[in-house]
Amino acid sequence: MKTLWAPWRMAYLTEPPSTGCFFCAGFTSTDERTHLVLARDADTIVMLNKYPYGSGHLLVAPRPHVGRLEDLPDATYAALLQAVRRAVIALRGAFAPEGMNIGMNVGRAAGAGVVDHCHWHLLPRWNGDTNFMPLIGEVKVMSEHLDATYDRLRPRFG
Repeated sequence: MKTLWAPWRMAYLTEPPSTGCFFCAGFTSTDERTHLVLARDADTIVMLNKYPYGSGHLLVAPRPHVGRLEDLPDATYAALLQAVRRAVIALRGAFAPEGMNIGMNVGRAAGAGVVDHCHWHLLPRWNGDTNFMPLIGEVKVMSEHLDATYDRLRPRFG
C-alpha cells in the first residue's frame, strides 16, 4: 500500500462541526480569510469552496438565505449574476484555465450539499485535469493548497 500525505487535511478532520449557514456567516465575519471570503458586497458573496473539486473552486451566493433562484428579488438576482461574471474574470486572470464549469445544484435530489442557500459553483478546468488518480486510485490530487489559492485570487477582487 502506498501512502499519500496530506497533512493540512487534519484541520478539517479535527474542526468541530459547523452550525448555521456558512454563507450567512461569511457575510457577517470580520475574518475573511478564515471564512475563505474573497469578496462581498451588499447583495453577494464570493468564497473559496472549503472542500473543492479542484483548485480555484469558487462559490457565489446571494445575501438572502433562500434555496431557490425564483425566490430572489430581481435586483439581487441581477447582482448575483454580476458577481458570477466578476468571479469568472478573476479565475481567468489568476489561473488561465482552458475551460470552466459554472453551475448550480438546486435541491438535494440535484446534488445540493447546501439546500437552503442557493449558490453558484465556478470551477476552472484544464485538459487532462481529471486523470486516473480518482478513477483507479480513489484519490483526489489537489494541485494547490487553499491558502495559496486564496492569496492568488484575493487581489483580483479589489
